[in-house]
Amino acid sequence: MTNRSRGTIIALTVLVVVGLAVDAYVHFDLASAFKNNKTSTLSEADMFRAEATVAIIAALALLLRPRRYTAAFAFLVAAAGLVAVLVTRYVEFGAIGPIPKLYDPYWEPTGKWLSAIAEGVAAVAALALTALLPARAARTDLARRPVLGSRG
Repeated sequence: MTNRSRGTIIALTVLVVVGLAVDAYVHFDLASAFKNNKTSTLSEADMFRAEATVAIIAALALLLRPRRYTAAFAFLVAAAGLVAVLVTRYVEFGAIGPIPKLYDPYWEPTGKWLSAIAEGVAAVAALALTALLPARAARTDLARRPVLGSRG
C-alpha cells in the first residue's frame, strides 16, 4: 500500500467516523424532544437512541478494525439514517406496527439537517472505503513463521 492510498484511507476513515459521531450526537441530543411520539411499544426517542448507539458502534468498529466489512457496516448505518430522515421528511405514512407515525415535514430543529449532511458524507466516504480497504488483514512475516518445535 502506498503512502498516497494510506493517506486516502485515513482521510476517508476520519470523514466516516466524524459523520457517524455527529449523527450519534444529534440523535442523542434530540431524543428527548420526541419522547411523546410513541405507540404502546416504542417511542421515537427510543428509535433515536438506537440510531445513535448503532452509529457509535459502527464508528468504533471501523476505528478498531478497518476492514471492508466494517466500512460496509458503517455505510449501511449512515445510508439507513439518511434514508430515514429523508423519508420521514418527505413521505407521510402512519404508524406501522410498533413504529409510531414519523412524518415531520420540517428541517427544524437544526440538528435534523446537520444529521442528514453528516450521514450523507459518512455514507459516501464509507462506500469509498469499502472499495479501498482489504477484505482481511495482510499476513505479516511473523504469522508465516512456523511455531517453535514444529516442522515447517
